[in-house]
Amino acid sequence: MPGNRLVSSLVAALTLTFNTITATGAIAAATKGEFKATVLSVGDGDTLRVSTGSRPLTIRLAYIDAPETARSPWGQQARRYLQQRLPIGRTVTLGVKTTDRYHRLVAELISDSNINLAMVEDGQAFAYRAYLGGCDAKEYLDAEFRVSRRRYGVWQVEGGITRPWDFRRSRSAAVIPDGTTPGERRYRCSEIGSSARAHELLRQGHTYLDSNGDGEACEALR
Repeated sequence: MPGNRLVSSLVAALTLTFNTITATGAIAAATKGEFKATVLSVGDGDTLRVSTGSRPLTIRLAYIDAPETARSPWGQQARRYLQQRLPIGRTVTLGVKTTDRYHRLVAELISDSNINLAMVEDGQAFAYRAYLGGCDAKEYLDAEFRVSRRRYGVWQVEGGITRPWDFRRSRSAAVIPDGTTPGERRYRCSEIGSSARAHELLRQGHTYLDSNGDGEACEALR
């Protein structure tokens, strides 16, 4: 019966979402501290996917905020920088701090050095002042001050570019609550073309592109 199939599909979708949230929470609790992982992909200047050998995880870099990919050219530059520092297959150490509302692990990431701090030091991200409570805040703020004096990266503009948190706030004012744009344009994953574009649309408010609620848009495009 069509009705039964619909109910079954809804139950399966809800179960997948619940399992995703539960598994991520369990991993965060079990790995609070440091563990090693392998880089799978870089989403943007402060988000990447890694594998621990059991399942892929989405990581949000702690204490920093990189320009949105929609903020050209800064967002693309931050993503390329992170890709160069963390090529696919690189083994990294993650210091997990918490999980965010998208069920991503929030972590400080160590490769040959502290990558989170390097993003700030090299002008590819800002110290995220609202979330510096769990780290050596002075270290991040001093790094930001030094690069601002050098006028490098996001500091090439006098005073630095619009901060990512302010940029998101200005964009969200134009987003309709159901996740569509003011023009009511809705996208299908098959027409978007790239994971980076899907991720950009998700951050603009197109939440329907993240069907299982794991913070990743159109996962088939990866």
